[in-house]
Amino acid sequence: MVDKLNRREFLSATAVAGAAMLLEACKSDTAEQKAAVGKSSLNNINIALIGYGEEGKVLLESLLNIPGVKVVALCDIWDYHRGEGQRYLQKLGNEVRAYENYEDLLSKEKDLQAVVIATPDFCHAPMTNTCLKAGLHVYCEKMMSNTIDGARSMVKTMRDTGKLLQIGHQRRSNPRYLFTLNRLLHEANFCGKLTAIQGQWNRAVKEDFGWPKKYEIPQSMLAKYGYKDMHQFRNWRWFKGLGGGPLSDLGAHQIDIFNWWMGRTPKSVMASGGLDYYKNHDWYDNAMVIYEFPVDQAVARAFYQVQTTTSAGGGYYEQFMGDDGTIRMSEDPAICAIYREARATAVSWDDLTQKGYVKAKPLAADTAKVDVRETAALAEYEIPVFFNKPPHQPHLENFFNAIRGTAKLNCPADEAFSSEYVIHKANEAVAAEKKINISDEEVRA
Repeated sequence: MVDKLNRREFLSATAVAGAAMLLEACKSDTAEQKAAVGKSSLNNINIALIGYGEEGKVLLESLLNIPGVKVVALCDIWDYHRGEGQRYLQKLGNEVRAYENYEDLLSKEKDLQAVVIATPDFCHAPMTNTCLKAGLHVYCEKMMSNTIDGARSMVKTMRDTGKLLQIGHQRRSNPRYLFTLNRLLHEANFCGKLTAIQGQWNRAVKEDFGWPKKYEIPQSMLAKYGYKDMHQFRNWRWFKGLGGGPLSDLGAHQIDIFNWWMGRTPKSVMASGGLDYYKNHDWYDNAMVIYEFPVDQAVARAFYQVQTTTSAGGGYYEQFMGDDGTIRMSEDPAICAIYREARATAVSWDDLTQKGYVKAKPLAADTAKVDVRETAALAEYEIPVFFNKPPHQPHLENFFNAIRGTAKLNCPADEAFSSEYVIHKANEAVAAEKKINISDEEVRA
């Protein structure tokens, strides 16, 4: 588990307040990390990108920003996407070879050090295992697999081969998340005793992905690669056997934060969801989940909601609530906030402000209480850490730095497995309509 702020990642951020003090506070972390890893002369890394769909395009934009990393091969079963990606890279001056089948790519590309996999979930385990066994390091998008057994096999192959396997839970490399976890939650303990967690990702109604009819994949090829038809190929996240629905697609990132910041996995999960709006999908379109985390001989309950029929209600975030204060985190910095309870005395918030750890915001003008039972208005603070990179780039940089020997992976497969296990269990709880207990032993890969 990551518990140190990487200086390289932090220096890429721009603190709006107290930057000098923030850098001073991170020096000891930097020294420890440098002492913990070796160095490598592997400055140039040749990689292949397997999967050039929606997520593959996002990852490519980050890959092109990273010095010393060269995309030399591209793979996608759809010639429409494959040709688009190849032409785009060639226009930028990058000679790239394109393949339909990843096994052909591996047999012909002899100077690769790593692959980045951005294919549908059901492809992840076989592709990752094959690439690891071929001697390559792998960055694989979440979910690890559409099955628990598939995810477990990836961890085993990583251990057997000794190669690196980073899973794409990119918040684990986000400078804002790292800073808040290490400086505020751990060092300052400003939440006090954690008592509850909330998280959500609400999206508006969106039409399914279409495709240019003249570029349809032949039915025989679709069947060869595991798809019923073009609609299923383009919208695989909604179909069982291919993806895991909205809890896998959206909730995976945020439920991973629950486990990461709590430092453990929950002891149980209960959930409700349904296919109530879209009628041409397999997976439900909404879900509400409650996890129970053991905390100091008590229980902290974590509520997670995903809606795909409305964007109202604050977008996407993870919120950790304690008796002294609350943190709201998001990849969108406009949503992030810190709230201090009036009773909080264990932490000197003036001291945190002077260090540049937080930045105070003025109280709203109208603070009148409408009921004697209402809590007084909370003091609100900002997290003064911003960065100007695409959200996936720090996580990819961490992966390549680990290959070079100058960093440790922020989300290796064995750590990711425990989070992904409880996401699978949430899907099971929806189907079973009952509470499911989770033991510490079963979440270990």
